[in-house]
Amino acid sequence: MAERSFNAFGNPAVAGLLALVLLAMVGAGASVWFAGSESRGVQAYAAEAQRVGMLAQEVAKHAEAAAGGTQVALAALAQARSQTDTALSALRDGDSRRGIPRAAAGVAADLSALQDGWDTMRVHIDRVLANGETSQTLRDLASDITITMSAVQQQNGNLVRSMLTANAAPGEIVLAQRQAELIERMSRAVDLAVGHGDAPALAESFQRNSALFRSVQDGLLNGKSDPLLTAVTDERALASLTRMDELFRTVTSRVSEVQALSEELTRVRASADQIYAGSQDMPQLASRLATKASVRPAVSASSPFVAIGLGALALVLFIATLILVIRQASRNMGASTVENEQNQAAILQLLDELAALADGDLTVRATVSESFTGAIADSINFTIDQLRALVSKINETTGEVSTAAEVTRSSVDTLSQASEKQAQEIADVSTAVSEMAVSIDQVSFNAAESSSVAVRSVEIASKGVNTVQNTIGGMDKIRGQIQETAKRIKRLGESSQEIGDIVLLINDIADQTNILSLNAAIQASMAGDAGKGFAVVADEVQRLAERSGAAAKQISALVKTIQGDTNEAVSSMEQTTSEVVQGTRLTQEAGVALEEIEGVSKSLAEIIGNISDAARQQAASAGKISNTMESIQEITSQTTEGTRSTANSVGELAEITNALQLSVTGFKLPSA
Repeated sequence: MAERSFNAFGNPAVAGLLALVLLAMVGAGASVWFAGSESRGVQAYAAEAQRVGMLAQEVAKHAEAAAGGTQVALAALAQARSQTDTALSALRDGDSRRGIPRAAAGVAADLSALQDGWDTMRVHIDRVLANGETSQTLRDLASDITITMSAVQQQNGNLVRSMLTANAAPGEIVLAQRQAELIERMSRAVDLAVGHGDAPALAESFQRNSALFRSVQDGLLNGKSDPLLTAVTDERALASLTRMDELFRTVTSRVSEVQALSEELTRVRASADQIYAGSQDMPQLASRLATKASVRPAVSASSPFVAIGLGALALVLFIATLILVIRQASRNMGASTVENEQNQAAILQLLDELAALADGDLTVRATVSESFTGAIADSINFTIDQLRALVSKINETTGEVSTAAEVTRSSVDTLSQASEKQAQEIADVSTAVSEMAVSIDQVSFNAAESSSVAVRSVEIASKGVNTVQNTIGGMDKIRGQIQETAKRIKRLGESSQEIGDIVLLINDIADQTNILSLNAAIQASMAGDAGKGFAVVADEVQRLAERSGAAAKQISALVKTIQGDTNEAVSSMEQTTSEVVQGTRLTQEAGVALEEIEGVSKSLAEIIGNISDAARQQAASAGKISNTMESIQEITSQTTEGTRSTANSVGELAEITNALQLSVTGFKLPSA
């Protein structure tokens, strides 16, 4: 009986089918394992790509702060640069430690675009990091210049006080006072260069104001014809001038350093702007790469359909093997009735035991006996074990993939909601920026109007200065005329004094003539009739003498009146002259005040002009920010759309996983 026993493995077809069943089962298990591994790798790859986009935004933020002089931002920028380099290297070459696969051929173009964008940003990042100390150094220099300028201002105040004490010319005092305004202008120019990195404006403004400052300094030290200045001789004023000259030389050398650093700071801030501009495209490129990487090929070794197909193929081959074995056994049943009955009983027993297997029950076990079905039963048991392991692995993997898909879908939904919220906030910010731009335009317009008013004020102050100078000239002429009139009146008083002396002489002569006429009358009376004619003459001479005395007295009274009026006129002239001198001094002080008003008005016009220019620049910047916010809003909308597409893809993956899990639910596994 042993010689007529049936050996199923002796049939090449059965052996080949069993080998194919085994290969299909192994292939299905490998496909399931690869599917789980590839799903985790795709998720890690997409997450790393999204991380590159977020790192680019952090780099832009840190670069802007570092360009502004924030020291902490420099370390953060260097760290973000290193992290981005590492992330891009992992996307390109893979990272087995974190489960990130090597870049597939399908994402090469998107990865290259992302790498090119980062390379462009990295050149500017290196410049910002290499010159990170520029802003702080510039601030230190500006602080030293401010301190030195304060010392120059203090010495200038001492100089003005010394000149006032020494009764210097008003024009020289005004020029010395104007030095304080020039110092203030130069300080503002340095502050502007430090705040905005405007080296050309600093050079132009400092050179112009420095030339004016030097001109007055040299004139006060050595004398000068244009403007007309007399060299200072007062010791205290001279000491202040010398100290001011030493301090200003230090300021000039420091300003040269500030100019050089301001130019470098301008380049650093331009690099920060380029980094910001480049960072705007990085999230979109990263999102596109993540979306591309998440798309799985329709046909691949890790596809769920491959595992289902191989499992179905293994089952079909297994059933075909059973049919082939049964048919071959049936053909050999005629060898002997007893053997056939035994074989038939063994086959029926085997079929009974495997009846539940057709319904997917993998808990059954075929009885291994010494009959020819024993080897078949042993092979079937091995196949059932492999199927059981395969189905268990499929159940386990589909569970993991389903869980990962749910987590990914939840993350994508959260990201989508955050993107929509971000889009709304960006829209609000864009509206606020637009309103701010309108307000800045209005401020710029008002500043321009104020600048025009200040310019007109300067013109009016200049006319006032000219009017005061003309008034001073007129009062000088009046003072000269009054002094000349006073001299003439004094000469008239002196002449009236001489007239008084002459009147006294005439009065004396009249008295003597009166005496002589009296004597003549006496002599005439003594002569009798011969002296009558002479007596008449003596009477006439007497009357003439009396009239001459009376006239002399009237002239004397008039002379005294003229002398009194002359003295009063001279006194009035002297008082008028004193008042004219006082008026001239007050007018000069008014001229000094008007010149100061003119200087302040010029400074005010310049400040308002700077405010107007700054407002226009801010309006232009606000417009650029508004345009940038619109671009960001558009990118955010695209990111939201990509996120939704990713969520849909993850949902489809979850449905495929559920279908795969559903396809193996028909198999019954032994309880754990």
